Amino acid sequence: MVGSESEKKSRTEGKPWRWIIIGAVIALIVALTTASMTTPKISLFRHPCSCSQKYSGMVEDCCCDYETVDRLNEEVLYPSLQDLVKTPFFRYFKVKLGCDCPFWPDDGMCHLRDCSVCECPESEFPKSFRTPFHRGLPSDDLQCQEGKPQAAVDRTLDSKAFRGWTEIDNPWTNDDETDNAEMTYVNLQLNPEQYTGYSGPSARRIWDAVYSENCPKYPSEELCQEERILYKLISGLHSSISIHIADRYLLDKSKNLWGCNATLMYDRVLRYPDRVRNLYFTYLFVLRAVMKAQDYLEQAEYDTGNPTEDLKAHSLMRQLLYNPKLQAACPLPFDEAKLWKGQRGPELKQKIQEQFRNISALMDCVGCEKCRLWGKLQVLGLGTALKILFSDNGWDHLGQILQLQRNEVIALMNLLNRLSESVKLVHEMGPGVEMIMEGQIAAPTASSSLWQRMRTLLFKS
Repeated sequence: MVGSESEKKSRTEGKPWRWIIIGAVIALIVALTTASMTTPKISLFRHPCSCSQKYSGMVEDCCCDYETVDRLNEEVLYPSLQDLVKTPFFRYFKVKLGCDCPFWPDDGMCHLRDCSVCECPESEFPKSFRTPFHRGLPSDDLQCQEGKPQAAVDRTLDSKAFRGWTEIDNPWTNDDETDNAEMTYVNLQLNPEQYTGYSGPSARRIWDAVYSENCPKYPSEELCQEERILYKLISGLHSSISIHIADRYLLDKSKNLWGCNATLMYDRVLRYPDRVRNLYFTYLFVLRAVMKAQDYLEQAEYDTGNPTEDLKAHSLMRQLLYNPKLQAACPLPFDEAKLWKGQRGPELKQKIQEQFRNISALMDCVGCEKCRLWGKLQVLGLGTALKILFSDNGWDHLGQILQLQRNEVIALMNLLNRLSESVKLVHEMGPGVEMIMEGQIAAPTASSSLWQRMRTLLFKS
């Protein structure tokens, strides 16, 4: 009798402690759940470990490490390039926007006004640009833009607009840069690279053709270094374009609300470490080309008829080329001297050059005018980097001293700026976006596990 009363008393005294423990567990779960819902949103912009260990050490096939690249980009390259591309000389790009795809009929799959290139008023161009040299496309020729009248662009050109620049073809690209008959000047600042609605089979077909026909990804042991580099350049450029589309995305069409699409950025680039690494590689490759052409770029004429702005462009270029931090920390971003060795060197170079020319020609098949603009600019910029780095001791394929067109330099520096922006976005937003996206994947499993343990505890009690 005494024993049973003692047991009853013991059970009665123990129950409050069980409920206290259960209450504490519930409070802890609520706190953890709240933290998991709020913390990643803050870390997207201000994450505690921006120096992610996922990307550390030397960038593959390059001569600089990730940490140095991120630091130099933030302190030197990004701010200088942002100012440089806004100057009149680097703001206007000469481009052929006609849709004469040599591989298949254009099927324009673009559905937004943002696909078209903005028409620039004549008063905006430098004075020397304003002499029209031809009639341009008829106003009713809207085949390329799906009948959208706002797609028309101003086609004015003056062959004497920029003195001191040569008019020669780039052996690495397809467009005839000496043929002004179908060229137009476009203000890049009014036509930013962003989401345009261009998607579906038409867009996929472009990249499928780039990779499968001209730049296939074989196992690394089947590729020589030169072929591997071409693939990495195209992959890095692809990553950069995807990042810019995700960063300037139409989140709500009804409200015309633009912002960053973190899910798209993760799905297209951040979840694939090799794509991020190839972005860094492409950035250093193009940076090396700019540094190799240092003397040429310093002595070039940046003449638009506006002495103040032209002096600013030249000064910014010098500051970039001779920055002491850049010279000290990363004097040789990429070593091109180790390529094209052996008996197959010349043959291999010609093969890769033809592949890149085909990739350049594919830009005429892009069914969105603004996408075509930025595709052509960045492929020309990459072709210019290849031309600079793989000329023989400053001599081109015809045995002449290497010379650059004005348009090549504009494309080269704007491409470097695009890559710089992408590297900055990956460095600053990457860890936060990954934390959110990977947390969303893991959250259902973690939550069900916690509640299962809690149910077990309650049942036992």
